[in-house]
Amino acid sequence: MPLKYLHTMVRVKDLEKTMAFFALLGLKETRRHDVEAGRFSLIFMAPEGQEDCPVELTYNWDGDDELPSDSRHFGHLAYEVDDIYATCQHLMDNGVTINRPPRDGRMAFVRSPDNISIELLQAGGNLPAREPWASMENTGHW
Repeated sequence: MPLKYLHTMVRVKDLEKTMAFFALLGLKETRRHDVEAGRFSLIFMAPEGQEDCPVELTYNWDGDDELPSDSRHFGHLAYEVDDIYATCQHLMDNGVTINRPPRDGRMAFVRSPDNISIELLQAGGNLPAREPWASMENTGHW
């Protein structure tokens, strides 16, 4: 039975902040469904040229007090990047905490404004260790 990946859905509290965060990662809005009757919006964001692999941001217009801090035991979203160090620096320069720095030149973790864990993986092999990343400690949880 063949399967086709459609999307990963995450619930968000602050749509604008969350969309801005994913835009920092290079994702763009690919489609949107605003459902007046249900008072919610579904916004799909994906990297350029990868519109068939989106993240679906689900936003309830009247708030979402039920959204747990652990994102319902959600694992993480993973994105491959061309330069893990440049990506992490770009995120830091825009106020994003690097929870697990890329000490190994291969992997880093950050969290979205809604506490969604994002894994960043270096394309190809590990980059050589580089400061300040090599000696940077973890911050919070990832």
